[in-house]
Amino acid sequence: MMDLILWRHAEAEYDAPSDLKRRLTSRGHKQAEKMAQWLSARLDGKKPRLFASGALRAQETLAALSHDFVVDPRLNPGTRPERYLEVCGWPGDGEGSVIIAGHQPEIGRLAGLLLSGREQDWSVKKGAIWWFQRRERAGYVECNLRVMMTPDML
Repeated sequence: MMDLILWRHAEAEYDAPSDLKRRLTSRGHKQAEKMAQWLSARLDGKKPRLFASGALRAQETLAALSHDFVVDPRLNPGTRPERYLEVCGWPGDGEGSVIIAGHQPEIGRLAGLLLSGREQDWSVKKGAIWWFQRRERAGYVECNLRVMMTPDML
């Protein structure tokens, strides 16, 4: 099994010199902390591979979980949803987890693609995660939604 966790950045300020320099609000920091605690408990001590876009808000969101992540500008707002899979090499062979802190609408579109086979504009709340699992059974590969969680549900 190989897991992919898509984490939309938490609530961010709108007043910044550029879109990539937008920081999390105090509410956004709380959202990220709540989700990081929830994720940590479910990762069961395992160390996933972590990726964030070049946007400060995505990096601050992921930093609530760990500071050991790769910043990749190919994940910046406006990219193609498939780029998320290219950056992290998912689905790959073997075990493990990947977490990507990114943006809407890309995360919603990728969720639609993974679950329905085509890109769709699905809504993803700020700070929410969509946790996918890739499994092989009897020679068939399937992608399942393990859980979708928002900070407000915690």
